[in-house]
Amino acid sequence: MMVAGTVTDAAALMGVTQPAVSRMLRDLQSELGLRLFERHGMKLVPTNEGLTLYAEVARSFVGLERIAQVAREVKERRAGVVRVSSMPALMNGFLPRFVGSFLRERPKMDLSLHGASSPLVLEQILSGQSELGFAMGPLDHAGVIALPMPAARMQAALPEGHPLLEKAVIHVSDLHGQDYVALDGGRSRMRMDRLLDVQGVRPVLRAETTLSGIVCGIVASGLGISVCDPYTLREFENRGVVARPFEPAMAFEFSAVRSAQRSFPAIAKSLLDAFRAHTTRFLAERDCLLSEE
Repeated sequence: MMVAGTVTDAAALMGVTQPAVSRMLRDLQSELGLRLFERHGMKLVPTNEGLTLYAEVARSFVGLERIAQVAREVKERRAGVVRVSSMPALMNGFLPRFVGSFLRERPKMDLSLHGASSPLVLEQILSGQSELGFAMGPLDHAGVIALPMPAARMQAALPEGHPLLEKAVIHVSDLHGQDYVALDGGRSRMRMDRLLDVQGVRPVLRAETTLSGIVCGIVASGLGISVCDPYTLREFENRGVVARPFEPAMAFEFSAVRSAQRSFPAIAKSLLDAFRAHTTRFLAERDCLLSEE
């Protein structure tokens, strides 16, 4: 059913009749004491318990004893299993630290945390591999519900001892002629390139990469300066990188995403609400909160 999508296709895949598949599904749900699918109109849609159990089965072909054990664990903690996928900028440390704090207060909660590029985050939400995701930018996709998170001001990233650290605020004009490390790809790169063109600023491009963590690592080596998100910069404080406000303001935006077709577990909503509040406080403390929406 999980692979084929419908009872009819599952029957064809297994080489049995449709009534046989329906009977086996009823028997399995009865034996496990779990509701693996729920009816939405004419369709059977996997429940959170069904997705959790299938993920275990899909990892390896395990015996019935192991399947029964997982089913018992899911039944005992059915509201506490959440799978989260996130873009790398948050996974450098900001999101894992929050998750650790969140879980300490919820000893019966299980959480699976996966780092992935934003397109892969969407794919995992659409395929049911994750209940909650965090992906770059405002999103408009029919298969997901996207909730904009608080927008942040991008910050200048400079190596320790750089002459520009004498300035309290780094303006885009300060980048002219400076060795520069570019964050390649996505809206941030396009907006930055457009800003440089409009201002007539020509930094010396020394390196470019698609990951903000690598950008800060290169900056920490002393090669050049960059403009980066505050979440990644936080991880490189006292590691050779110094953050400064950057003008004119450039927004770093990301969204929380969940499936538009599947139910959203209450514990996942609780995690999302707490993370939104945590993010707002963090940005406000660093004076780089652009908005609350």
